[in-house]
Order: sequence, then structure tokens, then C-alpha cells
Amino acid sequence: MAASLRYDNRVAIVTGAGGGLGRMHALTLAKAGAKVVINDLGSRQDGAGKSSNAADTVVAEIIAQGGEAVANYDSVEYGALIVKTAIDTWGRVDIVVNNAGILRDAAFHKMSQHDWDLVTLVHLKGAHSVTHAAWPYMREQGYGRIIMTTSAAGIYGNFGQANYSAAKLGMVGLANSLAEEGRTKNIRVNTIAPVAASRMTENILPPHLLAELKPEYISPLVAWLCHEDCEETKGLFEVGAGYMAKLRWQRSLGHAFKLGQPISIEEVAKKFDKISDFSKSEHPHDVNTAIAAMLSNITSPSLGGNEFIDLDVATGSETTLESSYDERDLSIYALGVGAANDPLDASELPLVYEGAHQGFKALPSYAALPQLSAMLALAKTGGKLLPGLNYGFDRSLHGEQYTEIKQLFNPSAKLTHTYKLKTAFDKNPHAVVVISVVSKDESGEEIAYNEMSVFVRDAGGWGGKRGPSGASNVPPSREPDAVIQEHIPENQALLYRLSGDWNPLHADPQFAQAFGFDKPILHGMCTHGYVTRHVVKAFCDNDPRLVKSIKVRFADSVFPGETLVTRMWQENDTRIVFESSVLERDKVVIQNAAIELYDEIPQRLFDVSDEKSSANGTSEDIVDEIISADIFNAIDDLVKTDEKIGSQANIIFQFKLSNPASQWVLDLKNDKGACYPGTDNTADVSLELSEANLVAMLTGQLDAQKLYFAGELKLSGNVMASNKLEVIRGLDAKLIEQKKYQRLAAGSAEVCSTQEDTLQAADVFAAIGKHLSLKSGQTDGIVENAQTVFQFNITEPESHFVLDLKNAQGSSSAGVNDAADVSLTLSEQDLLALFIDGADAQQLYFSGKLFIGGNVLASSKLQALGDINPELYGQAKADRLAGNSETAVPQAPSREPIAKQVFTAFTKTHHKVEGLVHINVTDPVSHWQLNKADASADADVVINLKDSDLEKLARGQVSAASLFQKGKLSVQGDISLAQQMSFFENVLINKLAK
Repeated sequence: MAASLRYDNRVAIVTGAGGGLGRMHALTLAKAGAKVVINDLGSRQDGAGKSSNAADTVVAEIIAQGGEAVANYDSVEYGALIVKTAIDTWGRVDIVVNNAGILRDAAFHKMSQHDWDLVTLVHLKGAHSVTHAAWPYMREQGYGRIIMTTSAAGIYGNFGQANYSAAKLGMVGLANSLAEEGRTKNIRVNTIAPVAASRMTENILPPHLLAELKPEYISPLVAWLCHEDCEETKGLFEVGAGYMAKLRWQRSLGHAFKLGQPISIEEVAKKFDKISDFSKSEHPHDVNTAIAAMLSNITSPSLGGNEFIDLDVATGSETTLESSYDERDLSIYALGVGAANDPLDASELPLVYEGAHQGFKALPSYAALPQLSAMLALAKTGGKLLPGLNYGFDRSLHGEQYTEIKQLFNPSAKLTHTYKLKTAFDKNPHAVVVISVVSKDESGEEIAYNEMSVFVRDAGGWGGKRGPSGASNVPPSREPDAVIQEHIPENQALLYRLSGDWNPLHADPQFAQAFGFDKPILHGMCTHGYVTRHVVKAFCDNDPRLVKSIKVRFADSVFPGETLVTRMWQENDTRIVFESSVLERDKVVIQNAAIELYDEIPQRLFDVSDEKSSANGTSEDIVDEIISADIFNAIDDLVKTDEKIGSQANIIFQFKLSNPASQWVLDLKNDKGACYPGTDNTADVSLELSEANLVAMLTGQLDAQKLYFAGELKLSGNVMASNKLEVIRGLDAKLIEQKKYQRLAAGSAEVCSTQEDTLQAADVFAAIGKHLSLKSGQTDGIVENAQTVFQFNITEPESHFVLDLKNAQGSSSAGVNDAADVSLTLSEQDLLALFIDGADAQQLYFSGKLFIGGNVLASSKLQALGDINPELYGQAKADRLAGNSETAVPQAPSREPIAKQVFTAFTKTHHKVEGLVHINVTDPVSHWQLNKADASADADVVINLKDSDLEKLARGQVSAASLFQKGKLSVQGDISLAQQMSFFENVLINKLAK
């Protein structure tokens, strides 16, 4: 039982304590050891009359119960006399409960001045008088507890109680100020709003309710607020019938009218719903927080604007839109900006053909299109890009475009675009609005940044800044270093609009004429794509991946059928200044333009964890049905056991699956043949279809020809070679089922009963944990003899366990301990052989089945475990199958993975990575790939390390060489390429430094 709260040697004053609430407060405090002054004038409910009987009766009750109490009969307006009683009797005062009160109810228009004054006198002035007299004593002794008693009428108002409500809410204000003044002197002041049966309520509430509104349901809260252990102050509490709740002030977020321009009555009316909207609110707790919004408004005056551009509303707001693209979209865009006009030009084919030998590549100018298309799609529905920007397309003209490519674009992606107002310039009578856009892919990585400068007709004049003057990116006064001239086909605008710009100005002759053009004009962003291609061709050997940023200013319109002439000047190795004009009209259409280049093609890290898990059937949502991974794994077994298959086909197949996405290679040309997840750019034929159709086709449920003619199977490359798939017709259905079973057993908790009914690694470590508890306290001293922490990393299937034979009585748990003295890596099968069948650890080690890292010699300390009763293993398995959590291996606390953060930081270093590098991270598992853009499917080197060791490497705590020497970083393949892991050293530290 918890120790009772006492008030020994504390002196309390309770006003109005002759009955009801005051009496119960006094009895409660006295019973817990407090010495109590029982103050009561003995008046009626309306304050008339006087009697000592009520106070004397309560004093007698307390004394009869063994407590100490003294009566006081003074009115609370003479608080000094009440406090004097406490000082004269006991020499101190620690607690004041202001409880006294009266009622003089009347409608406000009938209320006399006397009724108003008398109620205010007893409640507000009375509370002030008693508290003011006690305050100096409390300050001097550095201790005090004060209770004010308000009511629901004071908080919420009530008909006929204007005097009572005003006085009661005044007590709340008095308490709040005293709480602030007494805070540093250990004086705590709180307020209660009780509902209880008393002289004040006996004529208001019906008897059956009064019977449940007992004062003893309220006094415990009062007593706690008066205790020295209670630090609560400035609190307001509703209490009654056993219910207790704290109240606080609430206000809506409101609306701030920016200062610097007049506020009209009409604007207030327009915003009144927002001013009154409590769907979002805040809770000011003192004067400073209450006026913070006003002060903030003072320090952030109006930015200006007008009916078209409201800078106060637009500034700080943002909009996020989504879009997606695939190889088809990239190809259509490239064709829309004139790429591959010569279909035999091998250097431009990768821009429009996903099967190009050099690999598919995105034009850098495309980085501006997804966000622009998303914005246009929103506008088509009538949506507004940003609040406060109230102009339409009829007033706006795309003036400038800046694009920065942060990451190489993948062939397909889902993107999110966040739009913000960067700035706005007043070019009276017109305006220029600059919108910034950050585009991110599914992983949250920023892949592009754009700025759109929009010229808005007749939207200026608010007196804002005009913006920078003078031209940038001005070509030098010499002959250009390169000139490219290109004719624009008559139908080019119609082709480009397929990329999402639906504006009829570029397609409808009548619409164009209405805007003063003889015929539809070419999209400015189409011209942007043309001139970017020209720079890429002239200075990047047609490799678009070298472009880092593009800045152009649109100077005039271009018509389909005209000829673009782009003149380019190379300022240095990475900067090209250019301008473009129309040959026929000798009119500059793109000016003040520049392209920045990377020194070398940037590398991009790819998190291929999801791809691998999808391809191998190890995702979280494992289902008990045949998937593509089961079939391809079965095919891999088939072609490796039947050499005739490869010799008959002599073909490499590339499978590209959707729903879910994965890619597989069936190589029936090299060596004995193989089937594996990934891509091969040398594949003879490529098949694109959904996973469901792939499964149905290869299990004989659907005919390939029907899928092809239905458009559900797409073939590219040597289409006739697809017939060679006939060689795998001998695939045994039982082999596919076996692969499905293996996948489920390795990656799902719901495996078949025969698998569950075999010993597992978890059973071994649960048995060891039981063994340690049984041996605890015995003299053989397992922990004393071992003094070692072992980390077991189990493969096939993967799991991790810590065997601590160093601390306390020893323990066995699932998880990873980075501080382990020795780590042992082996398969679950070999672990069972080691502990249950008595296999020789040395033999496992020298045969390459057991890998030991850290203190290799310490591994021999496992002998300290001694012989474990074999029955413990069986019992652990039985407990696991029965779901007995008491004997299950305890789970070690998980750590937050760091791999993504490390690899994200690495992408900013621009280290040149040689070869195709796979990095497999464990604990937790993730898979990463470098140089994917240029490489074949086969990795040149595979590097394995734990997530925790990767973190140490990235934080400069260890070197890659030391991890390798200690066996914590393993390498397969070209070991010289593994030296590039040193690039990861300090990447997190360097990122912070930047």
C-alpha cells in the first residue's frame, strides 16, 4: 500500500467551513494531520444573519476525531482577523481555501446595486482579503497553498447570476496572477469549479441529483492541490460526482490581417469564419503566449500585392502534386523536342528507344516537364497552384526557366513536386512571379529543382521591388564555338502537346488568332528542349547525363515550320552560354541562357532492396501461391541440370514484369545457362508482361500468341527468337511447387507444419537460455570461465542471436550486439549440427562453413557451456509450436538503420566509381548498387557488411581496411574495386561540415 499523504504541522484556513463543501474540506485536511481554522459567519444562503453554531459544530467534529481545530466567526471581508486567528493559535498559516460564498440571484435588469455589491464583496473581495492577509506569512516562510473556488456560472455564464458570475470569474483572474507572483516563493495557487450539494445548491438541483453530488467527491482534489508534493499551479479544475478535469483557455488560430494596408469591415466579414474556426486551435497559457500572434503580425508587415497577387497569402504556402512517368513518356517527350529526327543516328536513339545498345537515357530538359505537367493538370480542373496567386493563363507568360538536375533520371518513377512562391517583382504595371519546385522520387530523394519565372500582365503596381536589373549569361563578343541549325516540322507543336501541355494556343488556329497570332505557336518549353539538345550534341557528345543545370529566358515566340539557329560559346570546361534565334525572321527567341555541366557523368546509388525482395519472393506480404520467382528459380535448376536446353536455344531472354515490377534474365547462351534477377543489355529478345500473365503463360494456362495479339505481351529485339522459349516446356510442376515451398519456409512465419516441426536456430538459443538459468548460482561458473559475448549470424534462413557469457548469469537473445567479442557466421543447418549433433567446430571452420570474426581465440570459450541436456532443445521447439512466449528467445532492442542516410550522403560526394558494385548490408538487410547506368547485370564486386559497421565507417570511427582485416567486411569479385569503400569514410561527418 502506498504511503498516505499527510499534512502534519501544516495550518489551514477554510472559509465558509460551517457546512457543505467547506466542512468536508476541513474534515479531510484535519483527518490527514492539518490544524484547521474553521471560518464561518453562520449566515443564510443570501448572506443575511449571523451565528457561531455552524463553525463550532465542525470544530467539535474534528476534535472528537483527534484533530486540532479552532473556530472563527468573522466575515471574509475582514480577512486579517481570520488569519490572525491562525497566527495567534499556531504561529503560522500554510493553506488557504477560499470557499465562502452567497447568492443574490436576479435578472440583470432587476438586479439592485446592493445585490451586486454584496455578492462581489463576499466572493471576490473576501477571497482577496483573506489571501492578502496570509500572503506575507507564506512569502516569508517560502511555502503556501491557496485554493480559489469559482463555478460553472463564472466560466460559462448563467441567466440571473451576473453578479455571481462576474465575481467568480474574477477569482480565476486573481488566482492566475497570484500563481505567477508566488511561483518563485513556493506558493502554489489553483482554482476549482465544484458542483456539490450544499446550502448554495439545495434549492437549485432536484433531490435525486443532490444525493450523488456529495462534497466528499470534491475534497480529495482540494486536499491534493494543498499538499506539499503537488507542484501544480495556475490550474483550473472542474470537479463533481467523482469527475475531475482540468480546463484551459482555447482560441482559434484566427486570421492575421497584415499591417501596412487598411482593414475594411468587408474583409473582416469575409474572414470571420476563419476567425471563428476551432477545427485548429491553440492554448495560450500566459500573457506572452497570448500576445505572441499580435507581436508576430507587427514584426511581419504586409508584403503587399493586389487582387491578382496577394503576397501575404502566397508567401509561406506550398502545394504538393504528384506525377509519374515511364520510358514511353520519356520517348514521346524526346520526339516532341525533335530528337532522333534521323532514326539511324545511333547517338540519339537512346533518347527514344528503351532497347538501345548504349542504354536508355533521359534528356536533361525533361527534368522541367513532370512538375510543369502536374501544374497544368491541376489548372485543367480549375485548381489553383498556390493560394494568393489569383491570375489565370490569360494573363501569364512563361518568362524564364531554371532547372537543376540533382540525380540521374531513372527510366520510370513516381514523383512528388512541392511548389512555393520564391519571390515576386513589381514591374509596374506588370509583375513577375518566381515559383520554386522541388521534385522527389519514391525514396524521398530530390532529383530535380526548378524555378519558373512567370510574367503576369497588368498585375503590378503595389509598390514592391522591381527585381534585379541587367542581363546575365551574355554571350561574349566573338564568334560562337558551335552553331546548330534545325528546322522545326509543321506538326511539332501537336506532337509536343502529347507530353501534357494542353493549352489550345499551341493547337487551335482560331484560339491562336484570338490572341493575335496568325497560327498556333510552338510551346516555349518545346523550344527549351530543342536548344538543350543542341548544347548536348555540340559539347557532350550527345550524352545528356553530363548536364547539371539549364537556365533560359524566353524572348519571343516560335512558329512550327521555322528554323532554329542556336549559337553556343564555351566559357570553360563546364559552362556553355548560348542563344537561339529564328532564321526566317532573324528574331532572338532564347537569350541569357546557360548550361552548366558536370566534370564527369555523376554516379547514382540505387537501393535495390525492394527489387531483390520482389524478385526473390521475400517481401513482407508473402503469399501462398506461385509467383514469378518460383518459376524462374525452377527454370534455373532445369537449365543447369539439362545442358541440351542451352545448346538448342542459344538465346538470352530479358523479362520485364509489372504488378509487381521485377526483371529477370534467362541466359541460354553462355556456359551451362542460368536464370537470375537483373538486366542484360545484350539480351536477344525482351518480353514485357504482368507477373500474373507470366505465371499463367509458363504454367501452360495462357497461350503466348493470344497474350501478344491482345497487347498484354510486348516483344522487342529479335522477336522470332521468342519461339525458342519452347525449350523449357519440360519444366516440372513439382519443381515449381518445391521452389514455392522453399520461399515460404525461408521468408514467412506461416510455413507448412512439417517445416515448423523441425528444430530451428531459435530453439537452440532458447535451450541455451534455459540451460544458463538452470546453472545459475552453481560453482562450475559458466560466465566466470567464459567471460565472452558471442554474436551468431545465421544464414539460410537469416537470423541473429547474442550469447552473453560475460554479464550477470549470462543470457541468450535474438538480435545484434556490436560490442561482441567474437562473431560466428554459419548456416542454420551447421548450427544445429554444432550444438545438437556434436559436429567439430574446427572442421566446420577449415571447411569454410564457419566464419569467425573478432577475437578468434575466444570462440573456444563456448566449451564453458558444457553439455546441454538434449531434452531442452525438444522442449524449446515444443514451446515455440505451442506459442509459449515465456520460453521464447527474448528479442533484442532494434537499432535505427543508417544505410539510406549514408548512401544518400555519398551521392553528394561525386566520387567516380569504377565498375559495377553491389553492396549488401545486413542487420537490417538492404541492397545497394553503384554505376547502374553503365553496367551489365553482373556485378564486378560484391561487398558485404553490417549496417552498424557501415555507420562507423561513415562517421570516421573505423576504416574500410580495418573492417576488412577484422572480417567485418567481406568481398567477392574484383578485390581492387572494393578499395572504393574508402570513399564512404567520413561521409556523414563531411555532410554535417557542409
